[in-house]
This record gives sequence, structure tokens and C-alpha cells, in this order.
Amino acid sequence: MPRSQGEISLKERLLAFIREQDLVSPGETVLVAVSGGPDSVCLLHILNKVKDELGIRLHAAHLNHRLRGADADADAGYVAALAKKLGIPATIAARDVGAYRKKRRLSLEEAAREVRYSFLAEAAAASGAARVAVGHTADDHVETILMHLLRGSGPRGLRGLLAASPWPYPGTGLTVIRPALGLSRAETDAYCRRHRLSARADATNDSLTPFRNRIRRELLPLLREYNPQVAGALKRLARLAADDLAFIEATAGGLWGGPVRNEGEAVVFDKKPFLALPLALQRHLMRAAVERLTGTLKDIEAGHIEDIIEALGKSSGKTIGLPGDLSFTIEPDRYVLAPDSVSTCPFPPIVGETVLKVPGRTELAGWAIEAALVSPQEAGEKSHDEFTAYLDSAAVGGELAVRRRLPGDRFQPLGMGSPKKLNQFMIDARIPRGWRQRVPVVTAAGQIIWVVGFRIDERVRVTGATRQVLRIRFQQK
Repeated sequence: MPRSQGEISLKERLLAFIREQDLVSPGETVLVAVSGGPDSVCLLHILNKVKDELGIRLHAAHLNHRLRGADADADAGYVAALAKKLGIPATIAARDVGAYRKKRRLSLEEAAREVRYSFLAEAAAASGAARVAVGHTADDHVETILMHLLRGSGPRGLRGLLAASPWPYPGTGLTVIRPALGLSRAETDAYCRRHRLSARADATNDSLTPFRNRIRRELLPLLREYNPQVAGALKRLARLAADDLAFIEATAGGLWGGPVRNEGEAVVFDKKPFLALPLALQRHLMRAAVERLTGTLKDIEAGHIEDIIEALGKSSGKTIGLPGDLSFTIEPDRYVLAPDSVSTCPFPPIVGETVLKVPGRTELAGWAIEAALVSPQEAGEKSHDEFTAYLDSAAVGGELAVRRRLPGDRFQPLGMGSPKKLNQFMIDARIPRGWRQRVPVVTAAGQIIWVVGFRIDERVRVTGATRQVLRIRFQQK
């Protein structure tokens, strides 16, 4: 039976897109992720038609997530039969996503994604593939742009889906390719019907629980009422974001090795030249630094980067904890981004307990500590920083000493109505684990009155009734 122009066009469009985007190279094996749905089935079917023109080999892969009982088993059987019919070797496997979700305490979507990509990486290694083709279409691209927009993403997220992108988890060296990104979901569905491929329907796509499904079934139809061409507008936004980001990336690339550089397991930013950069470059370099250290930006949101940008003018010693066990530290002349396990703590080690001279100056390893009694008026006129505390002298009472934290330590952070475990306070304050034994704590008669650099105790704060103020200032030597 002669093929229709529509069929020829779909095949030629996909082939042209692959060549235009340089998605594959002759002689390589491409692993094709096949769920059994119309998008991935259409992709596998067309790739099988053009594989000789491209000079590539195909290997199909399907994962049963064990979430849909007999339907999931039927999907696996369908993909295995289709691959056999097309003469394509296939890897069919099952994983218990539900058990993985409970063990890792993830959402169902996150757990399924992690398990699926782990399986695909294994299948790629076994088949000798360096590229994994997935069935994302133009519709998925639009939905992804909206998802990122709603989550407050920057230009990187607004690009949506790319024709080719690095593997979302570090350590594989694989590339994800999306040959069907120029096709619509309606076109892949129609293609399967024309070729009687009997692609499987996943009932979970009708559920409104997953975020993407709500965007697809609720938000997009509503947006089309405001702008029938909203999909085209979002694609245009993605192209503009991609163009802007490409310029920023090219500019930022010339800064590595100069004001921004790798030092061992850390990335260091020289403070003065970094602050002179436009904000767009500062944000981009910060994201790039995280990606260099962890291999991924999976858990890094725009809010994390903005927390850092807002802290750039803070005093030395300020630290911000980030996902992936990273810490951003402000030092006198530079900023340091490093894993918590790497000691970038600006505080010297604290040995034993040292009694403070009040009033007077006390020296200990790495610190010079000055204590003075001042009037409330004088205290109010002075600028405050993280390493100077103003306390009610009468409320303090007892002998003052400085030491590191001890097991069971508690204090009542300023602004709180009841005491809190010091360890929990340090976690909530995003103090890196490797720093916590170096943060000085000031005690009075054994009671913590100041976690230096972070918070005084509520019970010694200066009030309207305070007659004399105890000022304590820590200075690094």
C-alpha cells in the first residue's frame, strides 16, 4: 500500500531534526527508551526505518515499575513483542519503585524517575550505547517550560527540553537525546494508528495527581482560552531564553581560571572582581560552580541561588548550606563553594574552655576577644555585625567562658519562646556539619548566651529596662 504524504513527512521531519541537531554519529548504538505509549513507539518505529541512513544500531529498553499490576506486565510484553517484530534487540526489566520510594522517602514521581534512569544507564552500559533516545515531543516541551515557570526557574529552566542534554545524574557520561521533539503528541498518536501499532495507553496519564498531568489537563486548556497560540508563545520564550543563556555561558566561560577557579575540591570566587560582574553572570557562575562540584543541578532551585546573591555583602564567616551537602562561605577576600566534607571553615579549632576577662581582652588560638561594659545609648549608636554581641549585663551574670559545643547543649535562640537543642539550631541555621565543632559558644555560669556569628540567647537580650550593656567582640587573628 503506498504511503501517504503525511507519513513521509513525519519520517523526513524526524530524520532532518536528527541531522540538524547532530544527535547521533554513524557506527554507534542508540538505546531507545520505550514505555509502550504512542510517543516512544512512534519514535522506535521511525528510527528503525532510518537507522541505515544514519548508520546506527538500535537497542530497545523497557522498565516495568511494578505500579500498575497486570497492565504494566502487558506493557512489557507488548514492547518485547514489538522489538522482536522489528528485529531490534531489547532489554526488558522490572523494578519495585514503590519499595524504593519508601526507602528513600521520595515522591512517587521522583522515585520512578530515579529508578528509570538507573535502569537505562545499566542497559546503555550493557548494550554499548552512549546515547539514550527518549520519546519527548513538542507537547512535553511546552509542559516542561510551564512547570519550570511555575517553580520560579531562571533562563536555564525556561529553555524547556533540549534536543540533547547531559544525563541527569552524574557519573555515567551518557547523553539523552530527544529526536521526536519536533513532533506533536497528536502526530505520534496518528502515526501509530496508521501503522496499526496498537500502542499502549497508561491510565495514570488521566490522574490529576502528578504535577505535569495537571498542567496538561487543567492549566494549558485554560491558557488557550486567553491565547489560542500559547504553545507557540511558550516555545518562542524558550528559544529566547536559550539564546540569552548561550551568550551568558560564552562570557562566563572566559572567567574560569581567573576570578573564578577550582581549588582542589572547592570553587573559589575572588570577592572584588566577582562583585563587579553583572548579576546575570554572578548567578550563572554560581550555578556552574554547583554543577562542577556535584555533576548536577537537580536539587538546586532559583531560590538557593538568590539566597547566595543576597548574602554576598554579608560579613566574613557567613555560610549558606545548599542541597547536595554543599556550603557557600564568605571569607574576608573571597567566597568559597565546597562540599561539607571539605574543611573550608574560616573558624580556627577550639580546644578546651577559656575564661573571658570582663572587661578586658582575651587571646586564644585564632581569636582575639574583647569584652567591655557600655551604656545602652552607646550600644544603640554602634553598627552591629555577626561577631559583635550586645547583651544585658545584669541578665548575663556569672563567669564568662568560650568553648565549642558539647553533647546535649541547649539555649533559647533570640526571638524564640523556649529552649532548643544547639545541634538542631545549627541544622536549621544551615551551619555545615564540618563547621559545627569550630563555632565558638559563649557561656555564663555554664549556660550558653551566644552562638558566635549566629544568635544570642533570648534571655540576655538588651531591653528597655537594661541599664548596662555587655559588649563582646570576636576578631580573627
